[in-house]
Amino acid sequence: MAAAVITGSTRGIGLGLAREFLRRGHSVVVSGRSQTAVDKALSALAGDISSEAMAVGIPCDVCDLAKVQSLWDKAVDEFGQVDYWINNAGLIHGYKNIIDLPPDDFSRVIQTNITGVIQCTQVATVGMSNQDTGGWIYNMEGFGSDGMTRPGITLYGTTKRAVTYFTASAIKEAKGTNVKIGFLNPGIVMTDLGMGDTKDLPKEGRRKKKFLMLIGDTVEDVTSFLVTRILSNTEHGKRIAWMTTLKLLGRVLISPFVKRDPMTPAGY
Repeated sequence: MAAAVITGSTRGIGLGLAREFLRRGHSVVVSGRSQTAVDKALSALAGDISSEAMAVGIPCDVCDLAKVQSLWDKAVDEFGQVDYWINNAGLIHGYKNIIDLPPDDFSRVIQTNITGVIQCTQVATVGMSNQDTGGWIYNMEGFGSDGMTRPGITLYGTTKRAVTYFTASAIKEAKGTNVKIGFLNPGIVMTDLGMGDTKDLPKEGRRKKKFLMLIGDTVEDVTSFLVTRILSNTEHGKRIAWMTTLKLLGRVLISPFVKRDPMTPAGY
């Protein structure tokens, strides 16, 4: 069975991805900034580990290149090789316009969302190129990846636009090698990261909640879909997207007649 490293997998989409790999019998390295967060995630995943799979926790700050290299080395020590490396770690700032953002937010979000992805991709590419079977790297897109803009999350959207450009270029650089790179696009997922911080903006918060009720989805639905497609994919440069244009159009068309609740199993 395969072994996967998932950055930012102590909660939200990352934790959901780890759970889906484990349920399918694949081993996973769960990673987050702190040992406490990693231990908590491993405890939450205990009931999802099949007899063929293993889950290990390795703290890593993706902004630190030495720690990223250590994450790779420890994963190889545990499993012999890494078949999938998923760059999921990401931060979103409070729901504020650029002029209102604290300076620390700029550095923290940019370093994690851009520098972290670049460093992880570099380390994983070098490591996988030395494996006989190569490997797969997937970078997580988000709001802004397609060029869409929205006041209040300008910096976050900018970083995701950068991730898409970087990934597209890295795909070209890896062409013809044994390292395959692709995109993951989860759409709008009902997580703390996806919801953002709107408690200080009640009017905007209401608009955002209405928007999420229309197109948001649960972590379980999205991550099950993504992992199924990751494991079956054979195409270098593939974009695995949960929310397609056709699916979005269908939801918009039925919205006057059917009220969605993405937190229920059926979605309605």
